[in-house]
Amino acid sequence: MDADLAALPRWGFGDPGRVRDELTTLALAGTKTATTSLLVEYELDGEAIPDPGDLQLLIDSHERPVAVVETESIRIVRLADVDDRHAIDEGEGYANAAEFRVTHEAFWNGYIDRIRLGIGDPGFAVTDDTPVVLERFRIVRLLEPGEIE
Repeated sequence: MDADLAALPRWGFGDPGRVRDELTTLALAGTKTATTSLLVEYELDGEAIPDPGDLQLLIDSHERPVAVVETESIRIVRLADVDDRHAIDEGEGYANAAEFRVTHEAFWNGYIDRIRLGIGDPGFAVTDDTPVVLERFRIVRLLEPGEIE
């Protein structure tokens, strides 16, 4: 089965570093059961949006697999339509969608020029109408260090 697991797609929260480490810890503890991405990033990376039931390897900041994650649900909505329940289930201490939005917009705007360059649109901005991918997931299996390379 480990050979099958090693072939799974790999992903991590944000970029490697402090934030990824914190979010990974929250997910492994079961506190974080949802995440949000800009739809345009899937398009830029040429990645398929996961389907419910898909398995992936969650990686840490050193690109090491730490858990097997199952996608439970996917919704694509406008940023303005992210609900409080999703924001709270992100596990980062948000009381509501408004708090979630402030933090996420700051994060996405931190690399907005990279997105603009990638899509060839210097005027791209994160707005109410920006499509986002809301994913609910669960940890299926924690991995031992070095179990899967």
